[in-house]
Amino acid sequence: MKIVCLDLEGVLVPEIWIAFSEAAGIPELRKTTRDEPDYNKLMKFRLDILHNRNLKLPDIQKVISTLEPLPGAIEFTATLREKTQLIILSDTFEQFAKPLMKKLSWPVLFCNTLETADDGTITNYRLRQKNGKYEAVKAFKQMNLTVFVAGDSYNDLAMIKEADCGCLFRPPEAIRNEQAEIKCTDTYEDFMAEIDRFLAN
Repeated sequence: MKIVCLDLEGVLVPEIWIAFSEAAGIPELRKTTRDEPDYNKLMKFRLDILHNRNLKLPDIQKVISTLEPLPGAIEFTATLREKTQLIILSDTFEQFAKPLMKKLSWPVLFCNTLETADDGTITNYRLRQKNGKYEAVKAFKQMNLTVFVAGDSYNDLAMIKEADCGCLFRPPEAIRNEQAEIKCTDTYEDFMAEIDRFLAN
């Protein structure tokens, strides 16, 4: 059996932290896993900014409620789910993802969890599993599933390399140049063509 695993932000929906950065007027929060390979370092940086600015979970959720999937993503995922099983592997958080999952017709999502105080202050975050994307793909393969993977960031590279097949989707130039051996696609049409070849083989 073949399955497809996709990253979420930058692949199907906008980068949540970038959107919040623009809404809150905090340029520093534009930094994502496309820029910083160390996820723990990135999250500590983000939480420190939120704490210093007295920003809470509802402030971020208000921005998320205004976001829409990337142009073409709804049609892409609908077509893909007619062909095979789709699982989203993301380093986002349950508290962020729900409205976006609704707009994508509720694909399966594996992600992380935020810890919050009663007043909505984000106090910490809890990983579903260390190296969760890579470990999920590894586990699927141990279940005798054949796995196609795609993402756009540093934190997607390990799962792409572990998968039976995969590609980068609209990665930044730095990753595109550093990972020249990994195929890149930049449109949903080309993306689907890669997946169709995987499913046909």
